[in-house]
Amino acid sequence: MSETVISAAVVKQLRDQTGIGMMDCKKALEESNGDFELAVEYLRKKGQKVSAKRADREAKEGVVIALVSDDHTKGIVVKLSSETDFVAKNEDFIDLTRRIASHALNTFFDDKESLLDSTFESVTLRDKIMERVAAIGEKIELANYEKIEAPLVVSYIHMGNKAGVILGLNKTGDNIVEAGKNVAMQVAAMHPIAVDESNVDASIVAKEIEIGKEQARAEGKPEEMLEKIAIGKLNKFYKESTLINQAYVKDGKVNVQQYLSSVDKDLKVTGFKHVKLG
Repeated sequence: MSETVISAAVVKQLRDQTGIGMMDCKKALEESNGDFELAVEYLRKKGQKVSAKRADREAKEGVVIALVSDDHTKGIVVKLSSETDFVAKNEDFIDLTRRIASHALNTFFDDKESLLDSTFESVTLRDKIMERVAAIGEKIELANYEKIEAPLVVSYIHMGNKAGVILGLNKTGDNIVEAGKNVAMQVAAMHPIAVDESNVDASIVAKEIEIGKEQARAEGKPEEMLEKIAIGKLNKFYKESTLINQAYVKDGKVNVQQYLSSVDKDLKVTGFKHVKLG
């Protein structure tokens, strides 16, 4: 392994982002040649309880807006980011984000680049944003654009435009709209990574199994038991990290799917998008 010099500032940054002690963070960075993602993985393999604050996150200001079409079959969520909270709280900036969100819903482009290249108030959206950058002297960018289409789409904006959720359901009805909003709030509160285990990326599954094996090995468990133990840990990960398997926040006695089934036995989430600052 090549010798990597790890500065105290970098160690402190990893400590702030994981909640782990300085010496353990220094050791993790040394073992990972300074790679933050590998250092976080190293800490988890050693059984450390890494906080939810991921190493690849940056603190960014801005505004998040989620909108749904009048017929409730389409939804979008956009994040317009800024450098400072002062700009993000400016009513003109919030209004610009709302107008961009409305444009995004009306055009419903497949990706962010197409949205940026589209005509918005007589110029391209990209140029409109650059006009605002020139006016205030601060970096502004369309950081996120997500969309969903489903038989029913609901939206939820959390914490004064700091997070937004759009969520699709397979059925319609007033009681289902209410259930959808409750589940959208669940997404905002509990940050699931996927609807269910089948939607979790294979690379994440492989990483969780490897981490589970390393944790069990560190606990002195026999090699022939590692796979079984890791699968058990993976199932716990699914329960905590996938939407329909999470405990329902308004009634911890049932999970989200059981709550939905109590509203309508065939009710299912078709997908969700969660965009937040940071």
